Amino acid sequence: MSTEPKYWFPAKRYGWGWGIPSAWQGWTVLAVFLVLSGCGAFVLLPHRALFFDGYLLVLLGLLFWICWLKGEPPSWRWGGE
Repeated sequence: MSTEPKYWFPAKRYGWGWGIPSAWQGWTVLAVFLVLSGCGAFVLLPHRALFFDGYLLVLLGLLFWICWLKGEPPSWRWGGE
């Protein structure tokens, strides 16, 4: 059994941050984020665009927090291993 942690979001190969999910949990988080963003756009954008901006910032903050907790530690990468 491997003692290496299984990350939901691997680090990007170039730059800072995370790439596409590598586990089903990461794909689920990303799908929920997209569904909630779409629902918020459908409900809030026609009448309350400013509320949608705040709503989207909260969703992005939650996504970033989950990536921070369940993703590979971020650092600047230049493409090498």
